[in-house]
Amino acid sequence: MGMFNMYERFIALKNLMGLIFLILCLSAFSAQSQVSIEVRGANVEPLPIAIPHLIAEGGNDYAARISDVIAADLERSGFFKSLDRATFLEKIQNLNVAPRFDDWKAIDAKALVTGSVASNGGQITAQFRLWDIFGSAQIEGQQFSTSEKNWRRVAHIIADAIYEKLTGEKGYFDTRIVFIDESGSKQNRTKRLAIMDQDGANVRYLTDGRDLVLTPRFSPTSQEVTYMSFVPGGQPKVYLLNIETGQREIVGNFPGMTFSPRFSPDGERIVMSLQQDGNANIYSMDLRSGATSRMTSAASIDTSPSYSPDGRFVVFESDRGGKQQLYKMSADGSGQQRISFGAGSYSTPVWSPVGDWIAFTKREGGKFLIGVMKPDGSGERILTEGFHNEGPTWAPNGRVLMFFRESGGSSGGPKLWTVDVTGYNEQPIPTPGFGSDPAWSPRIN
Repeated sequence: MGMFNMYERFIALKNLMGLIFLILCLSAFSAQSQVSIEVRGANVEPLPIAIPHLIAEGGNDYAARISDVIAADLERSGFFKSLDRATFLEKIQNLNVAPRFDDWKAIDAKALVTGSVASNGGQITAQFRLWDIFGSAQIEGQQFSTSEKNWRRVAHIIADAIYEKLTGEKGYFDTRIVFIDESGSKQNRTKRLAIMDQDGANVRYLTDGRDLVLTPRFSPTSQEVTYMSFVPGGQPKVYLLNIETGQREIVGNFPGMTFSPRFSPDGERIVMSLQQDGNANIYSMDLRSGATSRMTSAASIDTSPSYSPDGRFVVFESDRGGKQQLYKMSADGSGQQRISFGAGSYSTPVWSPVGDWIAFTKREGGKFLIGVMKPDGSGERILTEGFHNEGPTWAPNGRVLMFFRESGGSSGGPKLWTVDVTGYNEQPIPTPGFGSDPAWSPRIN
């Protein structure tokens, strides 16, 4: 009897294990059937996504505007194809009723975004739902309430949520760009510090153009920027500016020329190049105490330093070998080693916030190239080339680079562009006039 009971328990356990295996297989199949995009390779086939105008509860124009920004964000990433609304067979009128999935399959939509926007007393409440058309299921949904003036941020946040759900990577749409706005003739340009949304909207000027401003850089931990300012007839100064309050303070008033200040990952230090006695060396500075530490001591021009995202290393450019090349060192200045060995000259290195790549500008054969290499110098790839490309800066997810491209001729000037880290999907970014020296913000909290 005991043996029979043991046999029964064995059979029951075997059947249970088989059931568990079947459940696991069904779960795996369900996960695989959920719509998604493989973003690791180049030349990704854009995912067809339907984004009808969100329902305007009580009648407002924010619903249509938010819908249009969501569609533009996703399409500009290169991973999505926003379908023509004129082809939609169903008009979404009730969020509490599931969409007619066959209608969306008929126009080859793989994903659908529905939602609504209500406006009341200067506030808006927006909600959205993301649907997997093939799986006939909702896969994401969120709601936000904020001031009407933040309606574009709501659109960017929704686009980020959709991007992350369908690609598995963090989005980068709810971010800002600080850059140098340039106007006037090529011989007498006025340069103002400006800030805008990552898509070129909401441009706001942070300086008045009376002083020459260069190389703005965002703090990775706050909404502050550091930049260089040249007063006519005076010494160059490094400023720290809070872009929300407008409060500005001098980081340092250094003898000689100061170049390319950048923040450490914790936002507590900056690293920069100071030119003294004909040479330029790398220094770090504690923003609280004002204490500086010299990191390089070469009889050369060492400049354009950039921290690794863990703060352990710094990449910089130097002509100590006869022409500009890229070097890496520990954050205390030790272990300096060259990492670039290709033809041409390398400059403006900047470490990816993810840590996997270092972007750079390269001059070779009369062309200006934007490329990336791994931190040990291997895997160099050129992403784009042009008459004069320079100044790469990373989106916070490490997927997209922004840079500026100068056009030739007496009426030419710099414009801002983005390119995917694979070299795919190059896009112009609109600015009021010419624009240079972009710096991408971290995600806005």
